[in-house]
Amino acid sequence: MERMSLISLLLNTQNTMTMIRNFIALTLLLVLSSCGGYNSIDTFYNAHKNDNQVTAVRVPQFMLSMISEISPEMQSLVGTTKDLRYMQFPSATASRTQFLNQQMNGITGNSFIEVFRKNDELKRNVVSIREKKNSVKEILIYNNDNQTGSFLYFNGDFDPMKVREMAKNEQFTKFGNNIISQFGASTPEIKTPQ
Repeated sequence: MERMSLISLLLNTQNTMTMIRNFIALTLLLVLSSCGGYNSIDTFYNAHKNDNQVTAVRVPQFMLSMISEISPEMQSLVGTTKDLRYMQFPSATASRTQFLNQQMNGITGNSFIEVFRKNDELKRNVVSIREKKNSVKEILIYNNDNQTGSFLYFNGDFDPMKVREMAKNEQFTKFGNNIISQFGASTPEIKTPQ
């Protein structure tokens, strides 16, 4: 009788240990899978800045004052900006467009709030923000028209009402175009041998 109790106790202990090991393995798997992929602007930017036909602009602090001269609205927005990036990339095939859309969804999915989204088949126009208390800390604008994709990223301290107004009036799209023209005029072209 005593021997049966001992065997029963050992079996229960082994079952408990097996359950604990399975739980640890599952937790480890979840942690590792959540770390993979494109879950930040830094990761996406660094992964694609050297791709063919990509225009990538990361504006240093001293140049933010030049950009703020574009308009009074930009002055109020750029005045508090700590990090400003713009990237334009080819998206000429449906599979490439879907791939880029999924990567951007991965970045904004769980930590950004979508202020505006327009989907037209694979075409995307998305404005997302990350808030802290009563201010907007990050703004991410993603556009893809099945030919060209782009994102515009701000990190700083922004007035939520101003961000909403700029998104509504499509000022971020105009701003992205202004960045390209501002830098395009002074950036030397890459000449290919003929």
